[in-house]
Amino acid sequence: MNEMKNENIKMKNDKEKFKKEFKLRIYNWALQLVKFIDELPKDSVSRVICKQLIRSGTSVGANYIEGQAASSKKDFTNFINHCLKSANECKFWLSLLKDAKRVDENKSQLLFQEIVEISNIFGTSLLTLRGKNK
Repeated sequence: MNEMKNENIKMKNDKEKFKKEFKLRIYNWALQLVKFIDELPKDSVSRVICKQLIRSGTSVGANYIEGQAASSKKDFTNFINHCLKSANECKFWLSLLKDAKRVDENKSQLLFQEIVEISNIFGTSLLTLRGKNK
């Protein structure tokens, strides 16, 4: 009986640790995005794309934080869904900047890879929340 209780405590601690680390990971990604955008060309096309990218990029973290205070599982699921949509939008804008030759490919690739991993975590979370990941 004590072993089961200890295992439950360990699982809860692991889950809390993951949430904290994931929140920090998203924050650090957004911070790198801000720095990346600050270095981009200031032409009219880049400015428009950058505005879209900063909105969707910062939305990922903001919605994740909001989701932590959700009032129900449905509300939480909704926030995670918004996080995933914003992350997918970031992938689009980063790809467009890269393909339009407006950015350093190495820097954009690192941001792109990280947002892909973050969006995969959100996608898996949504499947779990909806009971489709069994």
